[in-house]
Amino acid sequence: MTRIYNKKSQILKRKILRKNMTPAETLVWNKIKDKKLGGHKFRRQYSVGRYVLDFYCPTKKLAVEIDGGYHKLADAKLYDPVRQSEIESLGIKFIRFSNNDIENNIEKVLKEIKRACRITPSHLSSKAPLLTKERET
Repeated sequence: MTRIYNKKSQILKRKILRKNMTPAETLVWNKIKDKKLGGHKFRRQYSVGRYVLDFYCPTKKLAVEIDGGYHKLADAKLYDPVRQSEIESLGIKFIRFSNNDIENNIEKVLKEIKRACRITPSHLSSKAPLLTKERET
């Protein structure tokens, strides 16, 4: 069986990403680490396949991504949907927030993450957005 979670080949990349988290990622991490959000265990910079997720809750199979300015570039606009689709094909729920969402309304972001943790896979279409607010483009 091929290992898809936290591949050893990704260790250095994950360490570098953990040491260089963005301010928005740090803010979210400080609110969700140590089971602070509804008792759910989150991991940061967790790899799934060839991708590294910003945050991942293994028991809920929930990926939480924080989109900074890089995600507005043309290459990222092509890459992000492919990446998300591949991750969702593994049965992982996927939600994303912009840096703006986090900086302007962290409490709403935390409520959305908590809400996503309550939703079971049978109640969630893999393509259904969880945010009511459109993501900035």
